[in-house]
Amino acid sequence: MSEPSGPAEQAGGRVALVTGASRGIGRASAIALAQGGRRVAVGYASDADAAGETAAVITAAGGIARPVEIFVEDRESVDDAFTAIERDLGAVEILVNNAGVTGDGLIVRMTDEQWDRVLDINLTGAFHTIRRAVPKMMRARFGRIVNVSSVVAHVGGPGQANYAASKAGLLGLTRSVARELASRSITCNVVAPGPIATAMTEAMGDTWLETVSGLVPLGRPGTPEDCAAAVAFIASDAAAYITGALIPVDGGLGMGF
Repeated sequence: MSEPSGPAEQAGGRVALVTGASRGIGRASAIALAQGGRRVAVGYASDADAAGETAAVITAAGGIARPVEIFVEDRESVDDAFTAIERDLGAVEILVNNAGVTGDGLIVRMTDEQWDRVLDINLTGAFHTIRRAVPKMMRARFGRIVNVSSVVAHVGGPGQANYAASKAGLLGLTRSVARELASRSITCNVVAPGPIATAMTEAMGDTWLETVSGLVPLGRPGTPEDCAAAVAFIASDAAAYITGALIPVDGGLGMGF
């Protein structure tokens, strides 16, 4: 008699973890991955209700999703989250590091706390999740890691030294990981969104829309779904020969950088 199968064999479909999946790009990415047949762990840090809503959208469409609390800046929280995912869904094979925060302030007034918090979550958090995911990916000889950066990493932003530094750091992290793990069929790439229309930006009114439309060659802000399409492709089997790449989803705003 064969031994009982684990979660991965029972349900089918690769397991994906998307951090910061309560709303915006993270939610759209979780939904897009689920539409491609992945079982999705919907990572959240502060809004359990919104994460539950994301999971509910997926399950209502026939997919499999579980909300999971994860504070990426905390090593123990990351380990606890992965342990729960491995128990309920299976080993993480697709990791989307989307969790991020801002803490804007002009450089002469930026506090150590503002700097540390943004770097801890946006950059060190990605290091924590990658380090935790990689051993099982190596044993499986398969993995897709997608780090969500920003066009600000390349063009800069007044009052955003901490944010731009954290998002630029993701590229160095990504390319180092890509070189280290390529022989194990694990890819690591960066998706770099430009201005994205969300509930928050829509509340900024017509001025924001006009400004963005004037700066972006395509003449409009992007949508979370625009970013999610890039994430889903990079996480797919079809993207097996793409690693260490930076994929801008910015309507042309960052051309030349």
